[in-house]
Amino acid sequence: MSGETCPDLFELSDGNFAVIGTDRTDELDALLPADAARADYERIVVITRDTLLRAKRDIPDA
Repeated sequence: MSGETCPDLFELSDGNFAVIGTDRTDELDALLPADAARADYERIVVITRDTLLRAKRDIPDA
């Protein structure tokens, strides 16, 4: 309603999670660890630590 945007993490009806964050693929792609990979259709999205910690209580353990 306020027109403001913010990072968010939410569960979809199929049980997967969606993330709204800042696309930093161009900046971070070359910095991925050797054991990490990204498909062409995937993006590196950054959310704040606070966003993830607040969402943690709503993420099921299993």
